[in-house]
Amino acid sequence: MNEDGHWLTLLGRLDLHAFPFVRAWEDPTVSELIGAFAGALVVVGAVGLVALLTWKRWWRPLFRDWLTSLDHKKIGIMYVVLAGVMLSRALVEAVLMRAQQSLAVDAPGIVAPEHFAQLFSTHGTIMIFFMAMPFLTGLINYVVPLQIGARDVAFPLLNSISLMLTGGGAGLVMLSLAVGEFSTGGWSGYPPYTGKAFQPGVGPDYWIWAVTLASLGTTLSGINIAATIYKKRCPGLHLTRMPLFCWTALCTAILMIFATPPLTVATALLALDRYLDFHFFTNDLGGNMMNYVNLFWLFGHPEVYILILPAFGVFSEVISAFSSKELYGYKSLATATMAIGVLSFTVWLHHFFTMGQSASVNAAFGIATMTISIPTGVKIYNWIWTMFRGEVRFTAPMLFALAFIVTFVLGGLTGIMLAIPPIDYVVHNTVFLVAHFHNMLIPGLLYGMIAGYMYWFPKAFGFRLSEGWGKVAFACWVSGFYLAFMPLYVLGLGGMARRSQALFEPDYRPWLIVAACGAVLLLSGLVSLFMQLFVSVRDRDANRVPVGDPWDARGLEWSVAAPPPEYNFATIPRVDRLDPFYWRKERGEAYRRPARYADIVMPKNSWVGLLVGFAAAACAFGLVWHIGWLSLLGFLGIWIPVVARSFVRDVHRTIPAAEVEATERLWLERAHAARPVPRERETEPDNLGLARPFPAQVTA
Repeated sequence: MNEDGHWLTLLGRLDLHAFPFVRAWEDPTVSELIGAFAGALVVVGAVGLVALLTWKRWWRPLFRDWLTSLDHKKIGIMYVVLAGVMLSRALVEAVLMRAQQSLAVDAPGIVAPEHFAQLFSTHGTIMIFFMAMPFLTGLINYVVPLQIGARDVAFPLLNSISLMLTGGGAGLVMLSLAVGEFSTGGWSGYPPYTGKAFQPGVGPDYWIWAVTLASLGTTLSGINIAATIYKKRCPGLHLTRMPLFCWTALCTAILMIFATPPLTVATALLALDRYLDFHFFTNDLGGNMMNYVNLFWLFGHPEVYILILPAFGVFSEVISAFSSKELYGYKSLATATMAIGVLSFTVWLHHFFTMGQSASVNAAFGIATMTISIPTGVKIYNWIWTMFRGEVRFTAPMLFALAFIVTFVLGGLTGIMLAIPPIDYVVHNTVFLVAHFHNMLIPGLLYGMIAGYMYWFPKAFGFRLSEGWGKVAFACWVSGFYLAFMPLYVLGLGGMARRSQALFEPDYRPWLIVAACGAVLLLSGLVSLFMQLFVSVRDRDANRVPVGDPWDARGLEWSVAAPPPEYNFATIPRVDRLDPFYWRKERGEAYRRPARYADIVMPKNSWVGLLVGFAAAACAFGLVWHIGWLSLLGFLGIWIPVVARSFVRDVHRTIPAAEVEATERLWLERAHAARPVPRERETEPDNLGLARPFPAQVTA
């Protein structure tokens, strides 16, 4: 075998031109230099992280306390950290795209067409699969077991595997910056654009395997969340006594279970087309690309509600807490949540109104799309009535909730417009559509996730976030959104096509410059969140809330210390009504010592999830570059830890009752020594997490 043959065997299609630094050296255009700079950031960031962990001697605690942990709280935090990292990249790409479009009116701009296509593909893929999904899954992971009085999720090891599969997919997307290139087929990966004939390179393969790993992790998470809510609720916590966030988490989990498999099937069939010359989605030999479109949107539209429903749950918790009132219309909100979940499976075809269906089919799906606005309107109505005559406090989470209500209604109205097939024909494939779905997902998802992050942060880490920086972030996110996307409605009605790398209509330029400024403001909002975190960590001693209830909140998660112990509850609580902790505070029954303590059994740490995630990413990387030996080793590496784990019997550890009692006694002593703080001083240093209960106001 010659030298080339050995190289092909060892490294497949990988060669020096796969590295952006080499391409930039050979062709030093602005576009290539930007790509090389991005790749260098990934490399330098990875090397810097390794150096920091080594210098601080954090490797051991990183693996022992985090990466191998099966604690649902730590897994939830790691999901949110992953979302923050990926959000940073996706927002920078958004700014670069807006800068390109504002500069490329009768001019070439700064990035080449192929590079621009990669930017919008990675931006969409990251925002949906590796920012939004990890963020919401992380919040659900952290909060739901605490809200239902459980000590952990139903399947702790599966929880770790889900996280690591998602992390492996995110790693592939990041690696594509430094090795190879990403797909140019958009976040939806439509054939024929992602077929081998159109894109013979590795870009679509990166997309296929990154999304496949993420979809598998999401499906497993859905099973875990649903089983946890169905089977791990504490005594007395009937479904009709669950917090609204639990209802939205349950509905989200059901959607994950049934909506994500069609995506996994679609990516698997697309891989067979590319790797083995099957013809599922080609124009010849029996293929039909519309099969892909149907499979993708069978996932894609329920996915919209997978993203938005948890945010609805966050807003329900935040609005109730910061209005000092019981949530108005609890049962109607729960019913509306499940109605949205059911209806989300009936509207997928409105994503391709222009692809040749009959007028009758389009009309049926248009009506179904309009129908889904009814339960959403019920929620808006109930949130407004919850605030009515309440003691509304304009904290940063509450401001995000209020901005959501106003902005989401505007986006919903444009959704009703797009549900009318003739209007959809007119604005199809224009930036009007881009404005609409960002109008739904930024206020409907991101504002909710940020509000939830700020709201539950004191519970997770034991100290409050800086309120001042939180309001700065709010101002940047809201003003940035309006500046970035309202001009796109005008441009879309003016005929500007989406995904345009260069433009030839000079009247577009002023609107594009405004949109670019908005994108910079959105990036400033993210920077403000990082500044808020930095300042809060620096000043944490002045903002500690060890008692655990800084907001005078209502659910069980606020009835334990901040941060909660590993076992969550020293004794499993019993519930006899909605908002149990709030009513215990009203009756003076909170912070009571139980009659006795018992040993608590918790799962031991495990390397299985970490090994499975790493092996899955290695297998996928081998498949991307056709490195057979790496793919085989990675595939075996997925299953060997799982099989080996089945022979392990010592998978639990016992926390002695004496240790539990000592921990709880220290916390209860702090709670009894703390001075209750009224609502108007909840953001001041003397708030140790013991809120003075506001007189009960029952609204419905």
